[in-house]
Amino acid sequence: MMKKEDYMALALKEAEKGMGFVAPNPLVGAVIVKDDRIISKGYHKRFGDLHAERQAIKNADEDISGSTLYVTLEPCCHVGKQPPCTEALIKSGIKKVVVGSLDPNPLVSGKGIALLRKECLNVEVGILREECDALNERFIFHMTYKQPFVYLKYAMTLDGKIATKTGDSKWISNEHSRQSVQKLRQKCSAIMVGINTVLADNPRLTCRIPKGEALVRIVCDSQLKIPLDSYLVKSAKTIPTWIATCSDNLAQQQTLKEMGCRLIKVPRKDGKLDLKVLMTILGQEGIDSLLIEGGSSLHFSALKAGIVNRLIVFIAPKIIGGLKAKTAISGEGLDWLNQDFRVKDIELSRMDSDVVIEGKVEHYVYRNY
Repeated sequence: MMKKEDYMALALKEAEKGMGFVAPNPLVGAVIVKDDRIISKGYHKRFGDLHAERQAIKNADEDISGSTLYVTLEPCCHVGKQPPCTEALIKSGIKKVVVGSLDPNPLVSGKGIALLRKECLNVEVGILREECDALNERFIFHMTYKQPFVYLKYAMTLDGKIATKTGDSKWISNEHSRQSVQKLRQKCSAIMVGINTVLADNPRLTCRIPKGEALVRIVCDSQLKIPLDSYLVKSAKTIPTWIATCSDNLAQQQTLKEMGCRLIKVPRKDGKLDLKVLMTILGQEGIDSLLIEGGSSLHFSALKAGIVNRLIVFIAPKIIGGLKAKTAISGEGLDWLNQDFRVKDIELSRMDSDVVIEGKVEHYVYRNY
């Protein structure tokens, strides 16, 4: 006989199917069980579509009265793109609802559970809560702090280089690692690079895996040095391209706008873009998750500003050497070891010959999360 945790694990797998298609909504999966049998499953497929609970109810091909519904996130109780899920559950005849984690949205946040209990449904909360919270770490962080959850990703050699002294960087990591990066891009709302990366690599910054909404491309360019013939600018009318700047060059701003770019004015701090202010702006624009992919100066600035939540490093079994070869983290650096940016909850994995190190950045400003 399956346990409650087993059913919730299945609901989590259902929820994962919506990856890349539901933002800014959370990933949610649901499983309906009756007489120890799974009689229906459902997940939130796309932003604006049926929520997981309603989808599971719709998918059922037999009577669900008296059944138990397992759902990864607290059912909503407000009207948005869809009517309240609590309403559907109350009318369905379902007698028990098992919830993985609470919804931090102030429009819900315990109210959905309270309403179900008021209508005499049996509600149990907290089954596989850590796993359910982890699935929606981006949504939870954005809903709580109104800023994007930030990933910092880079690939380097065993001696810490991201390119040779001539700037050659294709490719440090192997094909499997690069495919996993595409999956990371898929689950993020935006990707951000510094102007030096644009000048050196002329990147596309697209996602080769289908997404619900196009990945918003953001360039940190304090002086508006971005070439008008760069791929990012030339494709700005078809792919969202935002340029964060503190430049007052109105003529260049107007030209970039006419070519499809969106300009975001950000104040200076220590001679550079104030990344904390930029994160606030992005959060207000609905960007719930952001992937930083270069260059090394921006990597340091992001860590110093305390905006990085999770670090992902791909290490290839290669050695480049060279005093002038590019390192993964540059910038002005720190003066003392006790100022270091620490990474905790380390996870190690393999991508064929590459080693992947992932963990939470401890020294960021939101230490209560």
